[in-house]
Amino acid sequence: MGVLSDLKPKKVFHYFEEICSIPHGSGNIEQISDYLVKFAKERSLRFRQDEKGNVIIWKDGSKGYEQSAPVILQGHMDMVAVKEEGCNKNLDTEGLDLEINGDMISATGTSLGGDDGIAVAFSLALLDDDELAHPPLEAVFTVDEEIGMLGADYMDMSDLKGRILLNMDSEEEGVFTVSCAGGATVTSMFSFRRENVTAEALRVKIENFTGGHSGVEIDKGRANANVAMGRILRAAGKAADIRLETLNGGEKDNAIAKFGEAVIVTEPEKQEAVQAAVKKAFGQISEEYRVTDPDAVLVMEVLPMEERQVFTRENTEAVVTAMLCLPAGIQRKNPQMPELVQTSLNLGVVITDKEKISLSFSVRSSVESEKEHLIDQITCLTEALGGSVTVTGQYPGWEYRSDSPLRELLIEVYKEMYQKEPVVEGIHAGLECGIFASRLDNLDAVSIGPQMYHIHTTKEELSISSAQRTWELVLRTLERLK
Repeated sequence: MGVLSDLKPKKVFHYFEEICSIPHGSGNIEQISDYLVKFAKERSLRFRQDEKGNVIIWKDGSKGYEQSAPVILQGHMDMVAVKEEGCNKNLDTEGLDLEINGDMISATGTSLGGDDGIAVAFSLALLDDDELAHPPLEAVFTVDEEIGMLGADYMDMSDLKGRILLNMDSEEEGVFTVSCAGGATVTSMFSFRRENVTAEALRVKIENFTGGHSGVEIDKGRANANVAMGRILRAAGKAADIRLETLNGGEKDNAIAKFGEAVIVTEPEKQEAVQAAVKKAFGQISEEYRVTDPDAVLVMEVLPMEERQVFTRENTEAVVTAMLCLPAGIQRKNPQMPELVQTSLNLGVVITDKEKISLSFSVRSSVESEKEHLIDQITCLTEALGGSVTVTGQYPGWEYRSDSPLRELLIEVYKEMYQKEPVVEGIHAGLECGIFASRLDNLDAVSIGPQMYHIHTTKEELSISSAQRTWELVLRTLERLK
């Protein structure tokens, strides 16, 4: 008997437990992919497995639904596989140890993979039940979503006939996601020449900013330490002729920078004036962001006189101008959903190496043309200042669709079940729906899911009752898509 054997609906929780018994962390999906193929073969269902491990399984419509428009059911088969310190489980070769605590399913010492194992379980339960009413189904199981949506990006979608897509990769019951941002990493690079000087230097460190995720928390009005450093360096440059020796800040392009550090050189008689300018600029920034970043601090240190290699005046001015003038933060909100950030960018990382300084931006928008416009802005200013730009990691957005029959049907069914309105929202981060929408013309898609907590951590939990209600929502919706 399995841990979940007594839970209903039996098939949903049976398949969820089977999935949890198979190692399926991102990058380790061969076993789970082959399990899905075996499932399809045993039921004589048409399937396709590609070189990356993505699997599509087709099932005809039930009686009376044979001629209905097909529906794509979609989720990803990989999980973020993490374990607690001291846990001896090998997540590459062993399944999870499930436990039930009241209404919650979790895994002992590890993450659970409810994201997105429950979507796979929902789809398998539908494919394995000939009594349920539904249109023709195209169940799409992608790989390596958690490490960059690699499976969806690779997938050939030419044999998908459905233009209604129910993605089941959301983690909040009663929240229907209908839009997401596309994105790219845009890196502005400035090569430089060094000049040898013998001088003291001033190290300027700003740290303890609040930070956050540039997709989820860009709308919180928090300071970006890299942008703040641009203001500080501009203030220092107005007080004296400064030269950069090094400039670094932030950790990831998609994280709002929490710290930054610059080492600058100036004339000895201007040292006090530069320090005063830096202190004044930081004081202004601290006052502006006293609510969102109350713990931010400035540390200045005079470094001893020695031979140093510093940027030329022109190189220093180019980098400071870029830090100060390149766009940053929210650029536009969605006019149809004013609470949703539509377009933004984040200067996440600044790095000095032997030959160049790199400024890496995470650019996001649910409108492709606005994303391209931002990339053009970065490119034009960078090139005007003598630098160059590279664009990597592009993925498409999913623009809000004003006429969505699927969304309206889900809202109708939800209101009947819950006697209240669902939350309909977009997110300013990437979803696989964006990739599907970019390749399947006129796709009508919505992302839903049951309530989960602490996903991607060893505290991850899946609500049993929420999974039951979400299953009922899926069934009632499919019944009406005749």
